[in-house]
Amino acid sequence: MMRTMEIKEIISKEIWENFLLQCSEKTFLDSWNWGEFQKKIEEKIWRLGIYNNQELIGLALVIKIKAKRGTFIFAPHSPAVALAKAGGPNIKSKILETLINKLKEIAKQEKASFIRVAPIWERSEENIRIFKKLGFREAPIHIHPELTWELDINFSEEELLAGMRKTTRYLIKQAEKNPEIEIIKSFDLEKFSDLLNKTAQRHRFIPFSLNYLENQFSCFSPDNEIVIFLGKHKGEIISSAIMIYWQKIGFYHHGASLFQNNKVPVSYFLQWEAIKEARNRGCRKYNFWGIAPFSNRKHPWAGLTLFKMGFGGYKKEYVKTQDMVLSWKYYLTYFFERVRKIKRGL
Repeated sequence: MMRTMEIKEIISKEIWENFLLQCSEKTFLDSWNWGEFQKKIEEKIWRLGIYNNQELIGLALVIKIKAKRGTFIFAPHSPAVALAKAGGPNIKSKILETLINKLKEIAKQEKASFIRVAPIWERSEENIRIFKKLGFREAPIHIHPELTWELDINFSEEELLAGMRKTTRYLIKQAEKNPEIEIIKSFDLEKFSDLLNKTAQRHRFIPFSLNYLENQFSCFSPDNEIVIFLGKHKGEIISSAIMIYWQKIGFYHHGASLFQNNKVPVSYFLQWEAIKEARNRGCRKYNFWGIAPFSNRKHPWAGLTLFKMGFGGYKKEYVKTQDMVLSWKYYLTYFFERVRKIKRGL
């Protein structure tokens, strides 16, 4: 049967979110509320639906990024595809081709020098080949995680604890017994932001501004999809995290801490409380978000990766971020990002 694919903009939150319920591969970067957040920070967005014979089979949130070195069109964790409706994995190439043709039109209108896609497709030879065949090249740097750590939480608390590294399990048990350690749920973004700034000074990175975090919070909180956890020791906040709970998945979105001392295991206890919150909300999976490649022990995230892996779980690797070059101006961005990646030790 001849397939007729077309792109239509989706303006209904209900249609968007209901379709994503049918997708096995997705993150909150695909959500309607992430698009609302992008609009709050004054980014131009398009919500594109890919239709086959009038049936919605895929979608992509598309964002216009204005950087000092030029403008580009970005599709984070896209395209999300309902393979059962699309007709199986062989149709993915056609879906991507249809989407890219539309993105080229948008790029021309917006005078963008390249298209960047952070795929939500699992890293495989077949999926890599699909992007390469369409003219993509591997991006010099990623914007969102390409390698994540995930945990199936369809188990009892006792079974989840049993699946953890022995040290992690022990530290959680010690924290539960310690009356000086307290984990609370909060809406106090200023407290989180203050701790994030201290963390940034220690690790020498540029933190998100309070305004940026407030905009994110304001977009997810009406649907009760975002929670701040504060971890205290003797009344002092020494660990904090912002979690997103969306479509039966818990995401460890932002984290901050003064230090990680196994004698005061607040961060371990905080994560455990966040996992339990995910279970109470009916989540089936907990996503610890980005981790370092196992082969790079000197990676800046190596310690954080070891911490996340201690809770048990498995790695999920996506096709690396892909760029489609539309103008020579792309190479200004390419070389800048290459240098930045080297400086960061990534």
